Amino acid sequence: MINHFKGGIHPPESKLTAGLPTIDMPVPKQVVIPMSQHIGAPCEPVVKKGDHVKVGTLIGDSSARVTCPIYSSVSGTVKAIQPILTAAGTEMTSIVIETDGEQTLEEGFGPVEAETKEEKLEAIKRSGLVGLGGAGFPTWFKLTPPPNEPFDILLINGAECEPYITSDYREMKENPRMIMEGIMRVLDITGIEKALIGIEDNKRDAIEDLIALDPAYDRIKVISLKTRYPQGAEKQLIYALTGRKVPPGKLPSSVGCLVLSISTVSFIESYFRTGIPLVKRRITVSGGAVANPGNIRVCIGTSLQDVFDFCGGFKEEPRKIIMGGPMMGVAQFSMQNSILKQTNALLALTEDEINTQKESPCIRCGRCVNACPMNLLPLQMNALIVKGRFEAAEKYHVRDCIECGCCSYVCPASRHLVQSFRYGKAELALIAKAKQAAAKGGA
Repeated sequence: MINHFKGGIHPPESKLTAGLPTIDMPVPKQVVIPMSQHIGAPCEPVVKKGDHVKVGTLIGDSSARVTCPIYSSVSGTVKAIQPILTAAGTEMTSIVIETDGEQTLEEGFGPVEAETKEEKLEAIKRSGLVGLGGAGFPTWFKLTPPPNEPFDILLINGAECEPYITSDYREMKENPRMIMEGIMRVLDITGIEKALIGIEDNKRDAIEDLIALDPAYDRIKVISLKTRYPQGAEKQLIYALTGRKVPPGKLPSSVGCLVLSISTVSFIESYFRTGIPLVKRRITVSGGAVANPGNIRVCIGTSLQDVFDFCGGFKEEPRKIIMGGPMMGVAQFSMQNSILKQTNALLALTEDEINTQKESPCIRCGRCVNACPMNLLPLQMNALIVKGRFEAAEKYHVRDCIECGCCSYVCPASRHLVQSFRYGKAELALIAKAKQAAAKGGA
């Protein structure tokens, strides 16, 4: 039985690139690779200015418990190591590499040799893999649940519910067997018995392609899900496929679930076959302002400018550049920002594609409450945050907001709801940090 989560919306799908096969973008003249592209401790550079690097050369690493190594996506020369503002607007040590155009591969790559579970997890860690459809959580760490919260089911997220984005869809169309083999490999590593692949029913051909492979993979079942945003959000996907509800403040492991994206499991299989770490990824380049939208495989660290130039530039002036989808992506302030490991889309939207209406007072219509898939009260949280009452907003569970944007989408007053919730959560983190420091000082 498929369960349906509360709320949600039906924005225009705008899947302009669904029928366009993936093409490889030529190597740019320069890449800029930040030392943090994941949740956890940032890496420290392990190369220096003037060093020659190859594709797959380790350039950033850390001894911290939760981290993820970073590799060069090109062959060339390290021109600089310096702080640079990243796509998220934070300053981060970054390595600037001038490419030589040769794309020489680092020596020693080949099929991964790993026998034990620990060796396989270490291999995934050394691959540099983070979730390719989410916030960038290191995949190796995600595969290791707390001792008291064992996994009993693997869920594969093929919903791709955000408008415009088709990178996971193209993975399903182009590499269905690699996906299935990757799922089987994860089942083997984790000891989980079965897996469910959840795909929205607007991708009927992808569902049929994977179902056609089902007989050879009896531990995997493909499930067609109702098309509704945010069907691909982790907690909503878990509820839809299993009926389980993740408690507030808890992770999927608390209800026995491991959730990975389509592209993540496909890369795992590719890595075990080749040994080549995460240095490239597929992104969807779309939006009404893009001359030639497409699904492009790019070197990590490529600038937004280079990507758009490869797609023919702009046919009209974009009103907004977004990394990610229009609902949960991040508006960009510079075309020199870099494509990151977790970047799945790059959008150039026109005036007609975005809401530019001026924010006005809340009319308390309750549409945001009906749309919220987390059963929150967005209007109340927003009212408290704009008054600086962050701890009061916490009592309304603002930390449980998944920032899906449903509330902002339906708001007739064009309230900046999601922005206020991000701000409120950031302020709560600072308050908690200050309290922690004060407690240590008084000890």
